[in-house]
Amino acid sequence: MIPFLDLKKVNARFETDFKARFQQLLERGYYVLSEEVNAFETEFARYCGVNHCVGVGNGLDALRLILEGYKTLGRLNDGDEVLVSSNTFIATILAIKQAGLRPVLGETDAGNYNFDIGQLKKSIGPRTRAIMPVHLYGQLSPMSALKEVASKHDLLLIEDSAQAHGARDSEGRLAGSLGDAAGFSFYPTKNLGALGDGGAVTTNDDALTDAVRMLRNYGASTKYVNDVPGINSRLDEIQASFLRCKLPLLDSDNATRREIAKRYLAEVNNGKITMPNYEGGDDHVFHLFVVRVDDRDNFMAYLNNQ
Repeated sequence: MIPFLDLKKVNARFETDFKARFQQLLERGYYVLSEEVNAFETEFARYCGVNHCVGVGNGLDALRLILEGYKTLGRLNDGDEVLVSSNTFIATILAIKQAGLRPVLGETDAGNYNFDIGQLKKSIGPRTRAIMPVHLYGQLSPMSALKEVASKHDLLLIEDSAQAHGARDSEGRLAGSLGDAAGFSFYPTKNLGALGDGGAVTTNDDALTDAVRMLRNYGASTKYVNDVPGINSRLDEIQASFLRCKLPLLDSDNATRREIAKRYLAEVNNGKITMPNYEGGDDHVFHLFVVRVDDRDNFMAYLNNQ
């Protein structure tokens, strides 16, 4: 049996570095929001091509804290609507609802599983305040078209980049730098995965950065001074150190994923299977290689029997 994803094998090449980083953490004795988190935030912001990165507890919280941050800045209010693709993981919707906002589901383009721009335009109403594109399966949403829509209607553009670490548009700009802000997940199965939960917010917005930094840490600007009602959602020091080990290999790992995908695309020839729509660029990092079939249950049974 070939496992769907062998995380032990994926992480084995980092084992020596992981152990060294853990020993350093023990020797320093600082376990929360210290050197490793600060260093990772700097390195991941530089990688994504943005001014700021704020490490948080997970991808759900990353999206929620962006929305909560914009609420503290007066850009969003309870009950405002956020347009979001209907084909996404539940965390995208939970983030919107937990922030007191209303998700408005939009139809997806069957070719790339991202927003159908024509349908999106029809969904804009008087309470619409933001668009949250999901770079699903590792493929960038049509960000240029979305930016035009957002600019025309004065809407925030917030990327759900949980599956798209390292995806680049045709001008070389990365997921996490293509909107007003972005949320990432570092769940172990992600292209850049920790050995536990983790997440991050990336943005060029100074005010939003300050707001998210407070909100992730009980709403405190300084110790015991709580400016807003926040939550406890901090990227763990040890997970930040592990992510720092893995970040330098992210691009080469993504290149390997694309080569495997190209082989599938070239060698799987079956009229009953609809393959991903991929033109060969760096806009897809193949977090998943998703196909469509008419009889899914039978197809799954066949694969499991092999």
